[in-house]
Amino acid sequence: MMIGWILLAIFVAFCVVIALWVMGVYNGLVTLRNRFKNAFAQIDVQLKRRYDLIPNLVETAKGYLSHERETLEAVIAARNGAASAGQAAASDPGNPDAIKNLMGAETALTGAMSKFFALSESYPDLKANQNMMQLTEELTSTENKIAFARQAYNDAVMTYNTKREVFPAVLFSNTLGFREAQLFEITEAQEREAVKVSF
Repeated sequence: MMIGWILLAIFVAFCVVIALWVMGVYNGLVTLRNRFKNAFAQIDVQLKRRYDLIPNLVETAKGYLSHERETLEAVIAARNGAASAGQAAASDPGNPDAIKNLMGAETALTGAMSKFFALSESYPDLKANQNMMQLTEELTSTENKIAFARQAYNDAVMTYNTKREVFPAVLFSNTLGFREAQLFEITEAQEREAVKVSF
């Protein structure tokens, strides 16, 4: 009878150790997932600032670029698409498809903004406009903050993905709902070059 109690105690102790171990893995994954979600929130703040600056730039340029309506409309359309994709990604930064859609929309916006700035180079009066100079300076600062926030997000995602893919977490991560997170990567060659804002 005593051997039965000893075996039962050993079994219960083993179950408790396994349960504590699984809880530790789970809690570690939750912590890392929350870190990358917080890092994405920092990107989101900067992207919203950028989206708010773009209509002001376009409005300032309208008077000078009145016959370049197509370019101005393309910038606003790309901005609206990026803002929409940004909202979807912000609501679920752990969704790889939402992040991929945001990356595509950001690539389109970067292309439209590059055309806008290339076109505006041909208008010296626009380049000399004080409001335009201030807005482009703010945009440049925001672009730098986005780059830093994106790096912090990618670092957090890399740590999270590594944790969920190594043993022992790999045994439980998918079962417990910890799916792979998507890096916020630069996908187009033109986006690898920073938007040149010079006035």
